[in-house]
Amino acid sequence: MTTAQFSSVRAGHWTGAGTGVTVILPPAGTVGSGEVRGGAPATREFALLDPVRLVDRVDAVVLSGGSAFGLSAADGVMSLLRERGAGFPTPAGPVPIVVGMSIFDASVRTGPPDAQSGRAAALAALAGGDLSSGRVGAGTGASTGKWRGRLDPGGLGRARRDAGGVQVEAVVVVNAWGDVLGRDGEPLFGGDAGYVRPPAAAGMENTTVAVVLTNARLSKSDCFLLAQSGHAGFARTLHPAHSRYDGDAVVALATGEAGVEADLDLLRAVTADVVGDAIRSAVA
Repeated sequence: MTTAQFSSVRAGHWTGAGTGVTVILPPAGTVGSGEVRGGAPATREFALLDPVRLVDRVDAVVLSGGSAFGLSAADGVMSLLRERGAGFPTPAGPVPIVVGMSIFDASVRTGPPDAQSGRAAALAALAGGDLSSGRVGAGTGASTGKWRGRLDPGGLGRARRDAGGVQVEAVVVVNAWGDVLGRDGEPLFGGDAGYVRPPAAAGMENTTVAVVLTNARLSKSDCFLLAQSGHAGFARTLHPAHSRYDGDAVVALATGEAGVEADLDLLRAVTADVVGDAIRSAVA
């Protein structure tokens, strides 16, 4: 993920047997917010992302498999950041603000990521290098098309676009109940089988989660709106999206590295597009 536009954002994977962790470490002072729209989320620290809450900075975002069990991966990231003196200042020392989002994969049964897995992914991020896509990290055990009783491809995808002189990037783990749609609006896998009642078992093991990054200077409320636009990208590219069986969630982070305040409405329009691009790239 390290580039000229996002020179201080670092990201890394830990990949295990059928599951994994992806950690994104933005620079100090990065502003963040987020929103959950799916009916079955597995999240950590999402309440503080509300624009009315005190803390407006985010030190790390942890994406993981293992559903609610996998949220413990964030513990390893939190302890590592504390060792390095990062976090929200308090009289007892810094408290790292680590947001977690997990997908449901087979590791719920076989052994989900834990704190050591999260620490390993964070150390990989700190070591530098590019962030690979596909069935790696948190996308290792992902699949799609389950509302049709199938297991179509899923994974981790990335995409980036320019938005009036600033950059927007999306990192998405696609583990959707629904289909991934192409640019023509048709499912990429299996064709359109019509509207039938899905098998009961197809209502399990889903969730799509995303991190939207921009180098623009934004407020926490602006980031909340950006996260909402990320969900618009879900709705355009996944069908159905935001179901009762998905934990669909988006976190938006603004590093401010560009030193400018972007046209928020343009940024939101580009965000919806770039999230759609990232979803498709996850299954390419």
